[in-house]
Amino acid sequence: MIASIPARLRRFGLRLLKRPRLDLPLLLALFILGCVGLATLYSAGNGNMALVGGQAARFVLGGILLAVISRIPPPVLRSWTPWLYAGSTALLVVVAVLGEGRGSYRWLDVGFMRFQPSELLKLTMPMMVAWYLHPRQLPPRWKDIIVVGLLIAVPAGLIAEQPDLGTALLVTGAGAFALFLSGMAWWRIGALVGAVAAVIPVAWNFLHEYQRNRVRTLLDPESDPLGNGWHIIQSKIAVGSGGAFGKGWGQGTQSRLEFLPEHTTDFIFAVFSEEFGLVGVCAIVLLYSFIIGRCLWIAMNARDTYSRLLAGAIGMSFFVYVVVNGGMVAGMLPVVGVPMPLVSYGGTSAVSLLVGFGVLMSIHANRKLHE
Repeated sequence: MIASIPARLRRFGLRLLKRPRLDLPLLLALFILGCVGLATLYSAGNGNMALVGGQAARFVLGGILLAVISRIPPPVLRSWTPWLYAGSTALLVVVAVLGEGRGSYRWLDVGFMRFQPSELLKLTMPMMVAWYLHPRQLPPRWKDIIVVGLLIAVPAGLIAEQPDLGTALLVTGAGAFALFLSGMAWWRIGALVGAVAAVIPVAWNFLHEYQRNRVRTLLDPESDPLGNGWHIIQSKIAVGSGGAFGKGWGQGTQSRLEFLPEHTTDFIFAVFSEEFGLVGVCAIVLLYSFIIGRCLWIAMNARDTYSRLLAGAIGMSFFVYVVVNGGMVAGMLPVVGVPMPLVSYGGTSAVSLLVGFGVLMSIHANRKLHE
């Protein structure tokens, strides 16, 4: 039995290598977006090649993981899902005890790298919801909706305790999208939305003061222009000063003169808007739209419930990242620390996003193999 394990692993590896796995249109769009992100980071960081090199290394690592995961059949991913969900949730407990960081960012230091376990939940959460709903009758009944709610609430609560409310809401949304795509009746959706709206006034009392200030600042940033309102005001100045065609690559003043805070991370899209203007913003929005549309197309053509719910949830989560960061930069949403996908620098978000796209390509290739 033991002697046969290497032979089985070798056969499994050879079988994976024989299967075509990459969705070229999606891969090309991601490559273009990554190049735009590196060019913008170079400008935002005043030519700091260490920043660009670090981000490029993340892209390379994420690309390797994308290629590997794209070769794993969805049934295998489905069988691994409970273990991946349990492991990533357990890491949240570990980071609560042993984690380090600043502000709302918590990571584990394993010597050769640091990573945020909360990033894993952005993928393992919709995987777990899709896994749970896969063998069950759809649309889901209240019992299944309650179970899904508990699956979402446990890790989201641990992330919110860090405190990282922005990531907790994104993880919650990723799981909720998979539930929404399962065909829930609209009256059930309305009931859930109403319940969430009713809880908001109560939840306000449990927010940290800096989180409440972010909401207050959104409503009236000029009330504290040199304090809490500084981020939004400077970001809006950068976006507006770009005009129709922008100031040109490397010519933005808000970031180079250090007026714009976090100009390589959360507010890098403001730098892009200042340098490339409305035309550049429209172009990158079209690129994001293509990627999101391709994700949803893969979901529509998936072969089973697990694949369909998971692919759709990944695509809709990507859409939320773009909208939340864009709204934050434009002063339409509170500052919640959500990066612009594959453009903002830092963390493990680029790697986790590319891993998610590897799952999408696995789902797409599984459909092609059965055509």
